[in-house]
Amino acid sequence: MKSVSAITVHATWDKDAHVWIATSDDIDGLAVEAKTMDILEPKVTDAIHDLIELNGMRSQLSEVPVYIMVKHLLCVINPTPEA
Repeated sequence: MKSVSAITVHATWDKDAHVWIATSDDIDGLAVEAKTMDILEPKVTDAIHDLIELNGMRSQLSEVPVYIMVKHLLCVINPTPEA
């Protein structure tokens, strides 16, 4: 039985599908997507709640911290490009 003290989730923007995709190396089976981060967050917490039990994970904490790390690349047009 795996003990859990915190879970790190990686949220990546899929520009082709226009959705955020959340995965984690800390909990098997987490793969959630949503159009916005506001929609993604509760989906992630609901999935993790279920997966903790399904994966037989245990924690002494009453609440397990979940860190959502966002990966989103933005590009800014350079106003002074070198020729």
